[in-house]
Amino acid sequence: MNKEINVLALIKGEERYIFLYDDSNRTETLRTLGRFAADPQLSFSWYDAAVMSKKVREMAAAEEARVAQELPESVMRGNAQPRFNYKHEEDMI
Repeated sequence: MNKEINVLALIKGEERYIFLYDDSNRTETLRTLGRFAADPQLSFSWYDAAVMSKKVREMAAAEEARVAQELPESVMRGNAQPRFNYKHEEDMI
């Protein structure tokens, strides 16, 4: 299975904030942005967290749209027929 890794980066002066996450860790990434913004020792602000959170959500929406475009039209309408019948003829008796 090929998992795609999303990359989100912010450069503020000498500091570099780079987030690598997959779709299953999107929620944790959003929480981390909030934790970084709340940390007074970092230059990462609430504005930075808001902008980056928006980017995370935009990337997720773009991926969902891409996947939806690749689905057959019958699946999108909800009337897809299975390509294979896994029941054996003897099971139908």
